[in-house]
Amino acid sequence: MLSNLKKYQVVLASKSPRRQELLRGMGIDFTILTKETPENYPADLPLDEVPKYLSLRKSLAFNDKELPANYLLITSDTVVICEGEILGKPKDREDAVRMMRMLSGKTHYVVTGVTVRSAEKTEAFAVRSNVTFADLEQDEIDYYIDNCKPFDKAGAYGIQEWIGYVGISGLEGSFYNVMGLPTRKLYQTLKGF
Repeated sequence: MLSNLKKYQVVLASKSPRRQELLRGMGIDFTILTKETPENYPADLPLDEVPKYLSLRKSLAFNDKELPANYLLITSDTVVICEGEILGKPKDREDAVRMMRMLSGKTHYVVTGVTVRSAEKTEAFAVRSNVTFADLEQDEIDYYIDNCKPFDKAGAYGIQEWIGYVGISGLEGSFYNVMGLPTRKLYQTLKGF
């Protein structure tokens, strides 16, 4: 569909199986290249801007020599923000329980920042979705954490997993953004390359 991408070798810099699945679902051929990048950011940076900042940082961690000559690099970062706090990936089970209790019965928001870069052009953006959880009982939280082990997910949950089926009472914005890649906005951006 995106015939303009034929001149590029698309590179996704992400270990996330969800992002890989979403990009594949968009009909885009890509290779995977990853690099560990510190996920720290300036303390005075507004929380909404953190994912865009981190996605750009991840992109710029690759120099042109590390990438194919005709590269189009996609990097991203997703954060869950609740009550003025960024909920990253939980450190352990106890931290995951704390996060799920914090999200229970509340609306929080998920922001995914994406950077698309070629040798000639860089474009970065962020997309926000609001997610509302129903009141979760402790045994539901325990069941989800013990069975789905969401330790690799921001906010200790995956919307596409059991907790999304039974615990989310409302969503405003892109479902796929909450999964980790705002596919519609990414598609529009890629059309411009």
